[in-house]
Amino acid sequence: MKSAVETLNPTRVRLTVEVPFEELKPSLDAAYKKINQQVTVPGFRKGKIPARIIDQRFGRGAVLEEAVNDALPKLYQSAVEEGELSPLGQPEVDITELKDNELLTFTAEVDIRPEIEIPDYQGIEVEVEAAEVADEDVDQAVEQLRERFASTTAVERAAAEGDVVKVDLEAKVDGEVLEDGVAQGVDYTIGSGELLDGIDDAVTGLEAGGSATFASELKGGSAAGREAEVTVTVAAVSARELPELDDEFAQLASEFDTLEEMREDSRKRLADQKKYEQATQAQEKVLDALLELVEVPVPEKLLQDEVESRKHQLVNHQLGQLGLDLAAYLKMQEKTEEQFEEELKEQAGKGIRTQFVLDQLVSTEKLNVSQEELTEHLMRRAQSSGMSPDQFAQAVVEGGQVPMLVGEVARGKALATVVEAVTVKDTNGEVVDLDEGDGEAGDEAEAEAGASEAEAAEAGASDESADQKSES
Repeated sequence: MKSAVETLNPTRVRLTVEVPFEELKPSLDAAYKKINQQVTVPGFRKGKIPARIIDQRFGRGAVLEEAVNDALPKLYQSAVEEGELSPLGQPEVDITELKDNELLTFTAEVDIRPEIEIPDYQGIEVEVEAAEVADEDVDQAVEQLRERFASTTAVERAAAEGDVVKVDLEAKVDGEVLEDGVAQGVDYTIGSGELLDGIDDAVTGLEAGGSATFASELKGGSAAGREAEVTVTVAAVSARELPELDDEFAQLASEFDTLEEMREDSRKRLADQKKYEQATQAQEKVLDALLELVEVPVPEKLLQDEVESRKHQLVNHQLGQLGLDLAAYLKMQEKTEEQFEEELKEQAGKGIRTQFVLDQLVSTEKLNVSQEELTEHLMRRAQSSGMSPDQFAQAVVEGGQVPMLVGEVARGKALATVVEAVTVKDTNGEVVDLDEGDGEAGDEAEAEAGASEAEAAEAGASDESADQKSES
C-alpha cells in the first residue's frame, strides 16, 4: 500500500491511497464467506457455494463492494498512522478507482489537529484582585448568618419592608388565567426581590385579606417573557425579628463560644474563598494571555458541531428545566438571535483553541496523569454531578469516558504549569503566591474552558466511521 498526504489547509488534509489487489485478499475471502452464509443456491449446501458460482449468480461487483467496505477502515487507519496524522471527526472517503485483480485507489479528506508552536510564555504578567478581607466583609457574613436565624411573629397591621407575607398569586395573559399561573401559600420577604418585579410595591401597605393587581414580565413557565396581569392576595403578615449579636447567638449559630471567635472563623473562611477566587481568576487571565500569543486555526466543521452542541445543551436542558424557550431567553438577555449565535460561535471557538493549545502543552512538557490525580478528579466530578464516586466511576467506564477524564486532568496540569511560570500580581502590585489552594481551582477553570466535544469529535475518526462513509 502506498499513501500520500496533501495539505488542503492548516486543519484539513486529503489522503490518496493505492492498494495492490493482493492486499485485499483477506477481505475478499471474508466477503465470499459472509455471502455464503446469507444466500442459498440449489445443488449446494449452505456455506459450501464455490466462489465462481457466487460470481455468476450474484455478480462479482457485490463481492468486491463487500470486500472494499471491510478493508477500508483498516487501510484508512494505516494511512493515518503512516502520515503521522491526528484526525478529528469522520473522514470523507471516495473510491476513485477499482480494477478487479489489479488496484484499489481511494481518497479520504479529514480534519486534523493543527500544528501549534507554543511560544515562550514566561514573560506573561497578569493582574488579579487582591485577596483582602475587610471588616465590612466579616460584618456582612455575620449578618447573613443572623438572617438565617431570624424568627417571625404574626402581626395585625399593614405589611412593610422586611416583613414576611404569605400570599396567593394568580397570573393572567390576554385576560386568561394561565394553567401554571396560580400559586397559593407562598412565603415572601418584602424587599428580597425573589419573586416578581412589582410585587414589593403591590403588597406594601396591605393587611391580611387585602389584594392588589400589578403588571409584571413572567420569568418562567408557559408564558415566560410575556407581560402578565398578576393579582396578589395577602393571607398573613409576619414581622421578622433578628437575634442579638452576642455570645449566646455565636453558641446558637456555630461551634464557637464567643462572638469574637465566630467572627474570626468567618474572616478565615472569607480569606480562603478569596484565595480560591484569586487562583481561578489567575487561571482564566493566564489562559487568555496565552491564547493571544498563539495562532490556532480551527476546523470549520468542528466549530459548527461545537456550536450546535452548546446550543442544544442550553435550549433542551438548561432552559428546558427553567420552563423557558430560546425566544424568551433572548428577550430576557436583550439580545438578537444573530448576537446570540455570534457569542456562541466565539465561545465555542475559544473552547476548541483552548483544548488544542493545552493538549500541545501536555505533549511539549511531557506531562503524565497519575492514578491518584485521576481518582481525585473523578471524586470532584462525582460530587458536582450529584452521584456517588462509585456510581460516577461506573458510568465513566461504561461510557468509555476514561480518556476524556485523563485529558481533562492533563490539560489542568498544563495550565497550572504555565501559571507557575508567569508573573501574577494583585491590584496592590504584590506578587501572588498561588502554590496553596490553586489546584482545584485550576482544574475547574480548565474544565469550564476545555471543549469536551472536540475530544469526542477526535474519537469519531474510527474504523466504523470510515466504513460508514464508504458505504454512503
